[in-house]
Amino acid sequence: MNQQLNEAPQGWVQHTAAPRTAVPNHAPTLSVKGLTISYQAKRGAVQAVRNVSFEVQRGEALALIGESGSGKTTMGLGMVRLLPSTATVSQGQLLYSRHNAGNGSVTGGAGEIDVLQLKGRDLRQFRWKECAMVFQAALNAFNPVLRISDQFGDTARAHGYLQGKDLAERARQLFELVRLDSERVWRAYPHELSGGMRQRVLIALGLLLEPQLLILDEPTTALDILTQRNIMDVLKELRQRLDFSLIFISHDLSLAAELADRVATMYAGKLVELSDVYTTFKNPVHPYTIGLINAVPTLTAHKDHVASIPGSPPDLIDLPEGCKFHPRCPLATERCREEEPELVPSTDDTHWVACWNWESARAQLNAGQKGASA
Repeated sequence: MNQQLNEAPQGWVQHTAAPRTAVPNHAPTLSVKGLTISYQAKRGAVQAVRNVSFEVQRGEALALIGESGSGKTTMGLGMVRLLPSTATVSQGQLLYSRHNAGNGSVTGGAGEIDVLQLKGRDLRQFRWKECAMVFQAALNAFNPVLRISDQFGDTARAHGYLQGKDLAERARQLFELVRLDSERVWRAYPHELSGGMRQRVLIALGLLLEPQLLILDEPTTALDILTQRNIMDVLKELRQRLDFSLIFISHDLSLAAELADRVATMYAGKLVELSDVYTTFKNPVHPYTIGLINAVPTLTAHKDHVASIPGSPPDLIDLPEGCKFHPRCPLATERCREEEPELVPSTDDTHWVACWNWESARAQLNAGQKGASA
């Protein structure tokens, strides 16, 4: 059981960048408060997102990590109001702040709005001018019978943006930023581009209207490792040059470690740990986060240090009582089986965890690190 709580891979820690700090005197770009989302199914309500709260600061990159089915993509879709008709947002707020907004802003200038209250034109404007989402299935995101130029034009027209030569010039600049041949891509159909090229075109399209927040849902899925590296380099360069906030949804922990300033771990629809990227991978305190990290093999790790998390994620229609991770947790106690912990500060007010036994988890992790270095 204790093999679940070995040390985090040191290579990841060495390659994490120093996290950015919040911009002084500015409200967060997005504040998610108590968001709860469910899907209606024949067997009952699928509790996909349960009372989730977090903030994304101006210019910050926040990674949402967790297994498939943990609620990450539903969170992303909920933030841009693109949930399917079977979904219901039963409670919560999505407070969005636009900094130095222009006339086209849905906030009418620098200010705060609740995205869940937007309707009609204001909601359409928010979805691309303020917040854009890049989906993981790049080929499915494009109309297969339209050239890339037509798809950029449709997006621009729908939001009253640039047209003609001005639009082409804006697209050319974005293609250069994402390292694409603008002449070739502008005239191409989606099927004429590789998977990595389509993904970069999607990123460029997401940035067309200069949004303040970009949500990326598994942007490197099904791409080879060299293409993944190219896209990660592009994203880091774009952040430096354009200074937008970023939510990076991924099950690839190594990519999250490289790109994010902070990391939020989701399990069964809830945040179970939230901290800066260095702390998440160097000193995690939730048994699930520790288990995720230890489940990833590295070139330098001893084979005994690689361990899967036992069991399977819970049925979101019939969740267990208490902590939803307790059936898989090596530290579970009777309290864990009866009472679900809330997300609260642990070692300090920047490191939050939802676990009754996080101190025991930290102690075992520290013991594992000392043993490995001995």
